[in-house]
Amino acid sequence: MTIKHLKELEEKEIVPGYRAKFVHTQNMTVAYWNITANHTMPEHAHPHEQVVNLLEGTFELVIDGRPQRAEPGTVIVIPANIKHSGNAITDCRILDVFYPVREDYR
Repeated sequence: MTIKHLKELEEKEIVPGYRAKFVHTQNMTVAYWNITANHTMPEHAHPHEQVVNLLEGTFELVIDGRPQRAEPGTVIVIPANIKHSGNAITDCRILDVFYPVREDYR
């Protein structure tokens, strides 16, 4: 068993306006994002499944060319290797879960 406290984790800025704290297990990565309004995550794809949980704010995801607006309580599953991008309409907090582990986020 491992216990982590978010306040003690290092925050990393992955792209401008997208800062996160990461928890890695043997098989998955959990990302706690703080995203600044009007910042965009460029289109990309990765071999990881991703579950997006919007906790606060309004965020637009474009998944495989289809825009999806997310508000608190929205959960979106992005399959592996599907192109997606995003834009923070407002300041946002998002909880992402990735499987398998995002080694690039360690």
